Parts: sequence; C-alpha cells; structure tokens
Amino acid sequence: MLPLSLRPATAQRFSLCLLRKARILPSSVARRHASAATAAAAPVKAPSRTARDTPAPTLAQRFQLTEADHHRLKYQRNIGVSAHIDSGKTTLTERILYYTGRIRDIHEVRGKDNVGAKMDSMELEREKGITIQSAATFCDWEARSPATGEQEKYAINIIDTPGHVDFTIEVERALRVLDGAVLVLCAVSGVQSQTITVDRQMRRYNIPRLSFINKMDRPGANPWRVINQIRTKLRMSAAAVQVPIGVEDQLEGVVDLVRWKAIYNKGMKGVDVIESDEIPASTLELATQKRTELIEQLAEVDDEIAELFLNDALPSNAQLAAAIRRATVSLKFSPVFLGSAIKNTAVQPLLDGVCAYLASPAEREVLAHDTTLPASAPQVELVPAAAAPLVALAFKLEEGRFGQLTYMRVYQGSLKKGQFIFHGRSGKRIKVPKLVRMHSNEMEDIDNIGPGEICAIFGVECATGDTFTDGTSNYSMTSMFVPDPVISLAIKPIGTETPNFSRALNRFQKEDPTFRVHIDHESKETIISGMGELHLEIYVERMKREYGVSCTTGRPQVAFRETVTERAEFAYTHKKQTGGAGQYARVIGHVEPMEMDADSGKDTGFESVVMGGNVPSNYIPAVEKGFYEALEKGTLSGNPISGVCMVLRDGAFHAVDSSELAFRLAAIGAFREAFLKTKPVILEPIMTVEVVAPVEFQSAVIGGLNARRGTIIDSEVREDEFTAVAEVALNDMFGYSSQLRGATQGKGEFSMEYKKHMPVLPNVQAELQEAYRNSLQHKK
Repeated sequence: MLPLSLRPATAQRFSLCLLRKARILPSSVARRHASAATAAAAPVKAPSRTARDTPAPTLAQRFQLTEADHHRLKYQRNIGVSAHIDSGKTTLTERILYYTGRIRDIHEVRGKDNVGAKMDSMELEREKGITIQSAATFCDWEARSPATGEQEKYAINIIDTPGHVDFTIEVERALRVLDGAVLVLCAVSGVQSQTITVDRQMRRYNIPRLSFINKMDRPGANPWRVINQIRTKLRMSAAAVQVPIGVEDQLEGVVDLVRWKAIYNKGMKGVDVIESDEIPASTLELATQKRTELIEQLAEVDDEIAELFLNDALPSNAQLAAAIRRATVSLKFSPVFLGSAIKNTAVQPLLDGVCAYLASPAEREVLAHDTTLPASAPQVELVPAAAAPLVALAFKLEEGRFGQLTYMRVYQGSLKKGQFIFHGRSGKRIKVPKLVRMHSNEMEDIDNIGPGEICAIFGVECATGDTFTDGTSNYSMTSMFVPDPVISLAIKPIGTETPNFSRALNRFQKEDPTFRVHIDHESKETIISGMGELHLEIYVERMKREYGVSCTTGRPQVAFRETVTERAEFAYTHKKQTGGAGQYARVIGHVEPMEMDADSGKDTGFESVVMGGNVPSNYIPAVEKGFYEALEKGTLSGNPISGVCMVLRDGAFHAVDSSELAFRLAAIGAFREAFLKTKPVILEPIMTVEVVAPVEFQSAVIGGLNARRGTIIDSEVREDEFTAVAEVALNDMFGYSSQLRGATQGKGEFSMEYKKHMPVLPNVQAELQEAYRNSLQHKK
C-alpha cells in the first residue's frame, strides 16, 4: 500500500478533516491552546467567530484555570447510571460503592436480608424493588490507565436514576447536571423502550456515555446483538472494548482489548482483580476479531486512527485509548463494556473506563445567559475556575430532617459554609447555614466545595432549576426539560380533610415538576396529574405513609355542558304573598341558540328590547343576573349551560311588591321553563389527540383510537415512525396512556388538547340524566 505522502488526494482529504475537526471541537482544552494552534496554522485563514462565541474569550481571559484547578478537574468525574427498568442500575451502583469502599457489605435490591440496596433508601423502593427517586453519592477510585497501566486516584460523583418512564423527571434533572453517563443494557433484552427514551435525554443535554452490557451470566446473553442494536436503534457508533471469557453461567472474566489483558474477579465477592497477559485459547480468535472491529469503528469517527488504518499500521495501546476518549467526549462513539453486576464480574474495569474515557468538568461546554442583556443576546461560557464568580444550579429538592434539602451543581467559583449567596430569580440574599455531600440518605458535613462538584444545602427556599450566584455576576442557567403530565385522577381524603392533605400535595409539587395539582372549578374536585398511573399511585401511598393521610382516587368528573337546539318562548310570572309586601314580577321573551363570538370568546348572552317601561330599567340588571345564575346548573345533568341567548321583550311589575329579588327569581323560573321546550342536549369535550409511535404499531394504535370512538383526522408516516391525529371524546380517553404503552411496548407517546364540545350519543345522555336524577333523590 502506498504511504499517505505519495497520495496527494488522500493527504489533502485528511488535512481538510483535521482542519474541520479543529474548528468544531467543543473542547475547552482546544480553546486554551488557541493561540498555539493559530500560530501553527498561520497560512490558513482562521474561521470567523460567530456571535455566540464572542463573549467566551473575555471570560476565559479574566478567569484562567490555575494549576490546582487543572489537577483537581482532571481527576473529577460526575456520572449518572441510567437504563430501562430492571437492567441492573441499582445493583451495579451497589457494587461500585462496595469496591470503592463506600459501603461495608453488598445488599440486593430484593434481598432475603430485607436490608435493600444502599441507593434505594425509601421504604417504598425496597418494598417494590424499583427506584423511585434518583439518589446521589460520591466515592474515590484508584483507576488503572489503559494507556500506561499506572494507577491514579479519581473522585467520582454518582447519581443512580429510576428506569420507569413515570419517574422520567428524575433522569432529566440528573442528566442536566452531569458530565457523563453509564447506559446499562440487558445482555438478553438489549435496547428496550426506556433505553430509547434515556438515549433521547442524553442527546438533549449532550452527555457522553459508556455502554455497559449487564447480565452476561443469563441464559441467552448475546452482547454482539446488543451492540448492533446500539448502532441501528440508537444510531450511535459503538464497539466492544472487552470480550467475555466464557458465556452465560460459564462467565469467568473479560479480555481488555485496549491493554490486551485477561481480567478475572477472585476472592470474596469479586474484590480481587487478577490480570493476566495470557489470553485463553478459547477466546483468542474472538478477541483478535473484536479488536480489529474496534479499530475499524474508531477509524470512522477519529482522524488519527483513520490515518493509521489507511496505512495498515496498528495503533499502540496509548493511541487507541486516546482515540476512544476523544471520540467518546465528542459524542461520536460509545465504548461498550461487558459484565455481570449480580455475579460481581467486570465492575472494576468499568470504573477504570469511567475515569479513562468520560469527560472531566473542564471538558464540558457550559453556557449561561447574562440577565442584564436582552434574551436574544449570545450566551456566556462558564469557566470551572475556583476564583471565578459563583454560578450554581439547584436541580433537585427534597424534604429533609432539617427542612428543605436543595441539591446543587457548582459550575463556576466556590461555595463555602456561612457564605452569602443570591437567588438568581428573586435577587434574595441567603446565608448558607449547612453544606453537605450526600451518600444516598446520609450526609457528610463539609466546609466548602469547588467548581464541578455536586453538593446539598439546607435552609434555602427555591424551585427546581433556579440559579444561585455570589452577587458579582448576573448569570442564569437554563433549567431541565419538563414533560407535560399525561394522566389525571381525582383525589380526596378519607374522612375529614386535615392540613396535612394540602401540605403533602404542596411538597410533592415543589419536589417534582411533573406532578401537578389543581382544583376543578366546576366539579370542585382536587385533580392530580402525572406521568403515569404508577407515578400517581406512589404519591398517594406516600401521603398515607409520610403524612398519615389516606386518600381515595377516581376518574375526574368530565366537564360536560348542556345547550339548547331550538328557540322557545316564555311568559313567566313570579308571585308570592306571605303577608305584608309580597313578590311580583312578570317576564316575557324567548331563548335561542347562540354561536360563540370569535372576538370575545363568549357563547352566552342577554339582550333587553323592552319598550314602554313595562319592566323598569333598574330591574333589568336583576333579570340578567337571574339568567346567568340559571346557566350555572342545567336541569338535565347538573352541568353548566352554554350556547344560549335570552331576549327580554316585555313584562309587568307592581308598584309595591316588585323588587330586584322578584325579577331575578322570575328570570330563573322563566329560563328553566323555556329550557325544557328547546330540545336540550348534553355536550361533551372533544380532544385533538396526536399519537407518535414506531411504524410497526400503526394498526394497533389506529385500532385503539377507533375503539374509543375516535375520528382519524390525519396520519403521516416518516422513516421509522408515524403520527396519527384524531378527535376523541375526553370521557373515552381515561386509561389511554396505559393502553398505548401496552400496545406499543412503551414506545408510543401522545399529546392531547381541547378542541370543542359536541353532543353526546343518545344512550350516553340518557345515562347521565338518570344518574343526575338519582343523585338528587339521594340528596333529598
């Protein structure tokens, strides 16, 4: 093969690749050496700076990273552990804490000892065997470098997140503040529905990730099928950096393809890591093949490896490790590790990979908005220097023993106990009374914390996503993405309502932005909304356990309406004599259907065309008031009446007995009498429902909408997903979120908004009228 220098076209192409890469690489390392790079590339015209990049050099020049900052940030990692339900996230985190010395013994998620995993500290989590709240911890690890084999000490902050889609906000808020993630996949199930959701969340916040294929000891484990799914379903370039020694119940260890060593876990609970230069003969051929595949995959995303690959030169261990790190940090590649957390196999090499391949806080581009500038102004890049002005983001709230516990990520500057900080939104000055680092539900008091760290503080009133500064800057950071609730339930306490009922709802709303509470002004019910039935069920159970408030839930009352369909005349006399001055009023006119006014949005109205003073002008407002009072409760189902206009044409009064009360009661009686003559109907709210799901579930989704009396308005098919838009009655939409998830393996999503009210079917109207009559008799 010709060397690169003898092939001008190829050399030119690689030069362009390298230049292009140098321009777009978002690494702060590249920016710090910008002057050297410019001098080296003097003949090439430098690319023009965009408006977005303009403020960055100013801030960087003012606050340079010191030698101490560089050293501390180099050995700092902030990672999250995310995956589909039951992929082994909490089990993996338990092993990480054990091997790093943070816990003395390993406990299983659903162990026989009834202790439960350290990160599942809530009683409900241990009972159900699921993670409900994300939990933060920290540990130190002596990581072995894949390039040199030397050991260096790293500090790692870890957040273990839930897998259920109902608790998706916990994943959102964790990924918002982290610098890297471990995506855990099951060796049998592979990429599942929630894996795709977690992948979407990681892309939203530009999080580099390692992939860990867990449960390699299970029958049917096939890591190569899973890696192929990562490439096709998640559209992420990926390759194994390990191959297993043995499979299923014969799993003994792994071969490190970068360092070319066999790694075994021996001793009590796999605590001893034994490395060998001798690769087992049964694995040697597979390991050689997969190392070649790793180099090929890297050649597609890294120019240095591509150049070596085209020259038929094998990269050294150091070159291979550096390329994996470059490609991972720049979000082009995901190295895949293998192992079994439950069998204590290959967890320590994963920790080495976290330290070797994931980004440090200094390598992540973090932007904030200067609130003194217009909203359209370019954002400012933050520098993780300890001497810079403080910028911290509150990403999680929790009710602690000492009041509200606020989890914070410090992006710039330092935070000290007793320091005064300023709330970015309100400008309020707050003293930091207590500063702690969290270890699940335990705390460790600290005096100060530097940039790139995660901590928690007490005694600060704020909301999720608020920014805090030291008062010398006006920076505000963007909050995390908060999805809209998809399911609602009516809730009421059993027995008399206590202050704890509203106290619990207020606390849960503050902690969880996806949990919403409102009072339905028509049905007067308390409605709670959330991400799924399990989500709401957990909060109802927590109200009982933590606040002693037992509640019942049910379908919220749908906002039905009543309306008239034709014109009807009325001539009504209200007369009452009880001794002394009586009550007398007579009203004549008609009621008729009314269309909604596009400008005002009103579909009810009152008009007076009385001539000759038969109804004195000072009594006409009382007639109008009576009409609107009668609209509040219809006679068919007790729901409000809409789409009707009342016209007052004539009437009569008595000089002594007439009053505003008499005319108001006359208007109510006249309307109710005329209403029954107008062939009234009950209306129900119709929603515009938009469903997005993979193409293979198209028939199931459309069949489900048809079963709920939905009318398909539009459908569109794109590459591998389709969108269906339908009009469905709200009364038929209850339970749809669970049905859609079941029909689409959890991959379908839907949104819903109100469109209009339409008449119900005759049989539904009869049922509603019967139920209303029975309720009136029951009250009597």
